[in-house]
Amino acid sequence: MSFYDPLETRDPEEREADLMDKLARQVAHAKETTHYYFQSLAGINPFDCVSRGALAKLPLTRKRDLIDLQKKTPPFGGLNALARSKAKRVFASPGPIYELQGGEMDHWRLARALYAAGFRHGDLIHNCYAYHFTPGAFMMEGGARKLGCSVFPGGTGQTEQQVQAMVDLRPEGYVGTPSFLRIIVEKAEELGADISSLKKALVSGEALPGATRAWLNERGITVRQCYATADIGAIAYETEAEQGMIVEEEVLLEIVRPGTGEPVPPGEVGEVVVTTFNPDYPLIRFATGDLSAILSGRSPCGRTNIRLKGWMGRADQTTKIKGMFVHPEQIAEIANRHPEIQRMRLVVDNISGQDRMVLHCEIEPGYEALDSALQASLRDVTKLRGEVAFSAPGGLPNDGKVIEDSRIY
Repeated sequence: MSFYDPLETRDPEEREADLMDKLARQVAHAKETTHYYFQSLAGINPFDCVSRGALAKLPLTRKRDLIDLQKKTPPFGGLNALARSKAKRVFASPGPIYELQGGEMDHWRLARALYAAGFRHGDLIHNCYAYHFTPGAFMMEGGARKLGCSVFPGGTGQTEQQVQAMVDLRPEGYVGTPSFLRIIVEKAEELGADISSLKKALVSGEALPGATRAWLNERGITVRQCYATADIGAIAYETEAEQGMIVEEEVLLEIVRPGTGEPVPPGEVGEVVVTTFNPDYPLIRFATGDLSAILSGRSPCGRTNIRLKGWMGRADQTTKIKGMFVHPEQIAEIANRHPEIQRMRLVVDNISGQDRMVLHCEIEPGYEALDSALQASLRDVTKLRGEVAFSAPGGLPNDGKVIEDSRIY
């Protein structure tokens, strides 16, 4: 087995101690250098932030709030420690949400993910992420440069030209979305073009169906996935074991119950929350809006960090019922009023032709008398009437859903 660096195989206790040391320093740095964290972390002693418990008490910064934050404090919402004038590049993701690139070669930390996908010094990488507006292409370029790889900037579209470039340049690997890789390979087969130099790929930006992976494997291309975002960079990556995704060494990851900042037990589906140690754009307890869960045990590949199951949906399950928006945070507020409840799930349907809300609650036997109190809390918090249903602990699906919209239109 081959590893990018010794960090990937260190003792988990050593890793945790290192992460907690970095957390305290990053909290101090963010308070000192950014307008946003100076305000949001007021009253927090950075050097008390040396445990998971202390981390869980820090406020979340939600990705969905960045648009409003950036409008109030342009262009980066006051989260940036690096001035715009000193940024290497500035990008715009859909929203728009603006991101900056600092001076580090591998600003988004993609080198480790590329290495796990089989890329090595001297490889030529055919890069089919977009080179305009969003940072996807430059994220991969930074990792490639750190590894000592060359990059062909293929960008998106122009399938026949992509194929011709692969025929002429003989790249060892591809980075981009899995669907576009399949389109390129299909076009090469249609044209009778030899792109057999292509042996490996690191894909992201969309789901990798098992059928697509198998189809590409049959054509000699080994495909690995990476979970990354424009704000954070690499969060987790797949290895040769293909059993979950190893969490990146330079991030601190939590899984929390949607609508709250409360960490969930290992194995339970929740929202991915990440703290980065990027000095230029520090993000502390950044709620990505993505759902996932921690896999138990260690990866057979030999890496010792925790593993994610992969992307399992979106955490922001806000829905509109009878003209009123209901948010996951409201369900969390009801749960706080009734600590006897272990888990809650609001199910919305229209079986009778009208919207109906049913608050499903996991609870130990004997607490069913809470029915009236829960209905009152539901009405008080959401301003809507609803029913309550009880189940035994473990009775609700472990899929991270706090609000389930089952209406048929």
